[in-house]
Amino acid sequence: MVWDHSVSHTFEDSVCLSESCFNQVCGSYDSTASTCYEGMMKSYIGESYVLETGNAQLVNISAYLNYFGDDIHLKYTWMPKFLPKGMPQLACKRYPLNLGKFLEANYLLLWFQSCFGLEKFLMSKQSFIRFSAQFLFSANMDLCSQSNKTESFIKSCSNINSAWASLIVEECVRLGFTYFCIAPGSRSSPLALSATGHPLTTCISCYDERSLGFHAVGYGRGCRKPAIVITSSGTAVSNLFPSVVEASQDFIPVVLLTADRPPELHDAGANQAINQVNHFGNYVRYFFNLPPPGDQMYARMILTTVDSAAYNAMQAPQGPVHINCAFREPLDHSNQGWSFDCLRGLDRWFRNNEPYTRYLGMKMVSAFGNYSCSVIEVLDIIKKANKGLLLIGAVHKEDDMWAVALLARHLSWPVAADILSGLRMRKVLNSFPELDKNILFIDYIDQILLSDSVKSWINPDVIVQIGSRITSKRMEMFLESCFPSSYILIDTHPCRHDPSHVVTHRIQTSVSEFAASLCQCNLERKTSRWQDILMVLNSVVSQEIIFHVHSESSLTEPYVAHVIGEALYGDAVMFVGNSMVIRDLNMFGKGWLEHTTHGGNMMMHNIPDFIGATVAGNRGASGIDGLLSTAIGFAVGSNKRVCCVVGDISFLHDTNGLSLLNQRDRRKPMTVIVINNHGGAIFSFLPVAKTTSPQILQKYFYTSHDISISKLCAAHRVKHFLVQTKTELHDTLLKTRAEHLDCVVEVENHIDENANFHRTISMFVGNTATNYLNYLLGGQTRSDLDGMYNCKIRAMEYMLYRIQLSAPRTSGASDSSFSHEGFILKLRMDDNIVGFGEVAPIEIHEEDMVDVEEQLRFLFHRVKDCELNVVPLLRGSLSNWIWTSIGIPPSSVFPSVKCGLEMAILNLLASQQKCSLSEILTGSNPLLGDQSLVEYNQNRSTLIQICALLDSYGTPMEVALAVAKLAEEGFTTVKLKVGRRETPAEDAAVIEKIREVVGYKINIRADANRKWTYEQAIEFGSRVKRFCLQYIEEPVSSVDDLIKYCENSGLPVALDESIDNLKGDPIDKLQQFVHPGIVAVVIKPSVVGGFERAAHIAKWAHMHDKMAVISSAYESSVGLATYIQFAYYVDRQHDLVARIKRNDSCGSVAHGLGTYQWLREDVSGQKLKIHAPSLGDGMGASVEDAHGYLQHLSINNEKIERTYSEEKIKSYSVQVNGDDFSYLVNLQEAGDCTNDKVVLFLHGFLGTSEDWTPMMKALSPSARVIAVDLPGHGKSQIPQHDAENFSQMSVTVQSIADLLLNLICCITDGEVVVVGYSMGARIALHMALSQNQKISGAILISGSPGLRHEVSRRRHSAIDKSRAQFLLSSGLECFIETWYSGKMWASLRGHPQFDSLVRTRRKHSNITDLSKVLADSSVGRQKSLWEDLKHLKKPLLIVTGEKDVKFREISEQMCSEIRKHGEREAVCHNRQELCEMMVVPESGHAVHVENPLPLVRAIRKFLLKLHKT
Repeated sequence: MVWDHSVSHTFEDSVCLSESCFNQVCGSYDSTASTCYEGMMKSYIGESYVLETGNAQLVNISAYLNYFGDDIHLKYTWMPKFLPKGMPQLACKRYPLNLGKFLEANYLLLWFQSCFGLEKFLMSKQSFIRFSAQFLFSANMDLCSQSNKTESFIKSCSNINSAWASLIVEECVRLGFTYFCIAPGSRSSPLALSATGHPLTTCISCYDERSLGFHAVGYGRGCRKPAIVITSSGTAVSNLFPSVVEASQDFIPVVLLTADRPPELHDAGANQAINQVNHFGNYVRYFFNLPPPGDQMYARMILTTVDSAAYNAMQAPQGPVHINCAFREPLDHSNQGWSFDCLRGLDRWFRNNEPYTRYLGMKMVSAFGNYSCSVIEVLDIIKKANKGLLLIGAVHKEDDMWAVALLARHLSWPVAADILSGLRMRKVLNSFPELDKNILFIDYIDQILLSDSVKSWINPDVIVQIGSRITSKRMEMFLESCFPSSYILIDTHPCRHDPSHVVTHRIQTSVSEFAASLCQCNLERKTSRWQDILMVLNSVVSQEIIFHVHSESSLTEPYVAHVIGEALYGDAVMFVGNSMVIRDLNMFGKGWLEHTTHGGNMMMHNIPDFIGATVAGNRGASGIDGLLSTAIGFAVGSNKRVCCVVGDISFLHDTNGLSLLNQRDRRKPMTVIVINNHGGAIFSFLPVAKTTSPQILQKYFYTSHDISISKLCAAHRVKHFLVQTKTELHDTLLKTRAEHLDCVVEVENHIDENANFHRTISMFVGNTATNYLNYLLGGQTRSDLDGMYNCKIRAMEYMLYRIQLSAPRTSGASDSSFSHEGFILKLRMDDNIVGFGEVAPIEIHEEDMVDVEEQLRFLFHRVKDCELNVVPLLRGSLSNWIWTSIGIPPSSVFPSVKCGLEMAILNLLASQQKCSLSEILTGSNPLLGDQSLVEYNQNRSTLIQICALLDSYGTPMEVALAVAKLAEEGFTTVKLKVGRRETPAEDAAVIEKIREVVGYKINIRADANRKWTYEQAIEFGSRVKRFCLQYIEEPVSSVDDLIKYCENSGLPVALDESIDNLKGDPIDKLQQFVHPGIVAVVIKPSVVGGFERAAHIAKWAHMHDKMAVISSAYESSVGLATYIQFAYYVDRQHDLVARIKRNDSCGSVAHGLGTYQWLREDVSGQKLKIHAPSLGDGMGASVEDAHGYLQHLSINNEKIERTYSEEKIKSYSVQVNGDDFSYLVNLQEAGDCTNDKVVLFLHGFLGTSEDWTPMMKALSPSARVIAVDLPGHGKSQIPQHDAENFSQMSVTVQSIADLLLNLICCITDGEVVVVGYSMGARIALHMALSQNQKISGAILISGSPGLRHEVSRRRHSAIDKSRAQFLLSSGLECFIETWYSGKMWASLRGHPQFDSLVRTRRKHSNITDLSKVLADSSVGRQKSLWEDLKHLKKPLLIVTGEKDVKFREISEQMCSEIRKHGEREAVCHNRQELCEMMVVPESGHAVHVENPLPLVRAIRKFLLKLHKT
């Protein structure tokens, strides 16, 4: 086994995989067998052979490679029972590694592919099988024959029946068909005895021929080779009919050997004698009726019959074949003489191990240019397509899945993949596969077509369909009506699979051949609005489905379909049943699945960043019979762990399959998931359900039952789990993954609930697709789509404002002048189109103004010239834009900053589209498709109601009079702050007084802000229960107490702070608040993290019949005007939800925007209109007024403290001299040059000072920040010397550190904090430990003190020296490709800025200096600083990425070393302060690139801490 330190697998992994495959190979030996067959390995490795030997064993080579120039030194440890005759000889000249003679003839060579490649690896007389992308098996073929053993075995048979049966079984084995499914019976005894006695066969039995037949179908489906089914005569044969039909319809090879009575017993009343001739009719590809065995006939006839049957089973169209075998008695091994003359002509057959008749095909090798005119016509059609759609039906082979994926990338067409294609669910190989736009998967095409508008719009002009079967009926109906100009169908069989009768071109070829041929042709990569809209619609529908399956608190069948992919860990595959199960999986299955890998090396940029998740099913005849048995056979045939998902009726239909589940000689454990809705749920979706009485439906269609699945499992000794909640489902899936046992997971559900939930999802999805299509196509108020996608943010600025409030904020203490400050953001496009946003954090935010400005500076640097390709309120669209365009994880952006940025973007889009923000959010006709909803929407006012806010200080009467005044002004709702008096009784007295003075004409909301204990809240509730509070907001702080309060107080409750700090996707976390006593959710967009997130939470509230109240946080009128339009959108969404759910609307909701009353001053001279209309609907604001305010906004410069647009970075050079060498340093600088806080940034290998530019701009208000180009990098230069002096020059980490200390003396008189990344971190640590007074502290990002052991240092030094030579010889481009393919960069490769970063790395002009630095500054040549850490005097902040396991461990060890030494010296407190460690989430090794915002904040806080000390 050969590997280097950068590959993904360890030596232990290699040994484990080697042993597994070795055991699989050697497991075919039967030491007790009297005969050894030379061809025993064919079923594993095709034409490779293994010599029979008692010495076969695994040879482990414990090795590592040292690189010294062009030589490789192999250190090895042999662990066999004996050594090979010769030692291994390896030779290498860089890559690839070429192996000489490695092992002698009797050894297996196990080879792991790493970065060396496979070119010219295999020698003559060797063949191999690739088990995976990383592993192949190679076996020597220099073997001798043992010709006499088969002949002697046949001749030793006791009677002619045994001889014939042995010939049949032997020929099957030679054909590679070694899996025999045997049903008990007397007449089939010769076949059964021969099959079970053969040392190379694997046999399984079942008392139910129907189950056995389907098991064989599953086996053939899994390995694409036939299983051999042996049955007795009579109805035993007839029981195979359903499985034969399935195999025939879905092209699954199966060989049926049915025993029969001899001719003289037919039509004579003999027992179990029926007419078995052509028993299966046209459903078999071949039938032959063998005569009873006799030595008067040549045995060659038996062999050619088997060979012919095998050929017909495997030749397109593949399918079942039937050989009917009549036997006279004796049926056992009784001696009955027979003549060997019938074996004449078999000498050649006895001498080799080949089948008697070999069927050979002529393969035409041709380029596309040599194809016929018809194929050229097809190519021309594809080239001219403007709206091409690639439709992928059932694909069975992994190679074909890869081929289709490559074809999809090559065509760049939208891809609609069926659930059985293997590409509908995909296992990711990097962090963000959905961002790879090379393959445009439309996973939810079935649900998209719920919209009639979308259905009529899609209209592709060319459809290429690969594979025949399409699961979706809705898709089939669409194909019938879309009438593309060309419809091209590709499949291996010649059969007409065209139920819609739309195919215009039919190509019979393999998927791989078609894809390979097409990929050779140059096709213009076309992008179009049509494709863009399809991708947006798919995203919209995807997010709608995700929302509904997760927001519903109960365990639903669509939820199971959506998350069931979690069971497909590793190489696991899925077998899915028919009826609703496969339809749900096709409609709701998650497209991208997490795939557990080790990160690994990634140099294969020409392949997709995913692997297909194999899903199989019986869709030939689509019956519900035999599904469990098929799945078990599929597990055997595929040799993978299988997750089988079936319905309860299907499961009950095949309970005899449970007997097969107990036989686990040749397969991995299975998980069977049974969706038990106690009947046939699919009928609830059919028209018959609408016109038939419930009693008839229950009895004759649903076939409702109360059968105990757990007891059925117990009877067969199969482990059973009952699942009734989402949590139980996830826990059980994890448990089944850990346990290597077969198990049945029963998921309980109910037909009516399931039907209702499906209906709800369908209506929401259809409405959403229609709504967004209407928006994207433009409507009457939109410009064309090109303008929408071709807009760039050309300029941005922010303004710090300070305004006066009329009173202190109720959220906390304001200063004595009641001032309020914040930032107004201004984004600008071409044509002077602008959009305003606001960021104004207050006491309730986790961030302050300094934090906010820091992030704004960073973001503004990245935002400039970004394409603004977002769709408003597409959940995740704005967040996705922040990630893909700015390169920042959205979770690292402060909530108020994210809200302000989204506000500015939404207002910018509205300005560009020349419409109001509310129109942008709702679409020009948000309820299109339901005329009653359209009319309802047209009658609604565009006014939103506003709730007054009152900080209830003063006596009860004073507060009551204040409320009375608000009521007179027109307010219908008021919110009182409670929990601020001595006792809850005093707060209750205020409520009582208000009711006395004002009565019940105003709604009262009480806000306790979590001030009370549970007992105090209960006391308040008991005192105000009769005063009709609309709700009490956050009475207690504990969630458990909150739920208990709902149950015991009888008061309606509202959420506020409880939703403010929900990290990640809030929907799952909101499930704890579904209690009906919680009637409202108060949502502050600036606190929850923006408009997308706020809209998401509001929709959850509506789905659970709760009010969604939009609340401000004392923003200026810029923020308020935006919130007004957003609140209008939320109200309209509530109306939509109520209509779809057929609920009564709770009426107008008064939103929490009453903070406008606090604004004594504003950022604009204009005034936002808020008034009570004459109709008496309550105090409110209109969408038109809010839009007008923003449209004509003019900032009052008197309220602006300062404005920031963009900061220029100063660049200059300084000559620095050192003991070993000197170099001209290029520096970049930002910030005030007089600032005594100075930060020096040091990049890593291949980086430049420009890597730090965004962080420098963010930190420039806090410090003077300087970044340098290290020697050999960027614009820095090492003065050239002659070759001899240059080679003797040492550019080590120590020498660079000394040079930088000299540089610091040149640029500042004060102290410096050094921030270093990777190589720069090692340099920074040297500087911090140098005892130089110029260094006040250091921040180490993904850094190391070096290697502790001399052996490791020598090894790494040799590796880096080899890499340096590779850089010189192969060039920078090739080196960068190799460098970033390592495991350490797995996380960075998934970052959207990775390609841009690589482009900057290619700009290095002097690779000679670069290679010199790589070799000299190697961690192997660096002095180990582990001991020096004990003497640390300067503060360190050690930063590492969450995903960087290696450097997290190093960082923890560094902190431990520093602190342990402090404990020994009894200065623990000081040592603890000297060293801090920070793990940055959502980042790997390159923290400063992958998630820079937490790092920026940490650097500033580190500076503040140093400054204070």
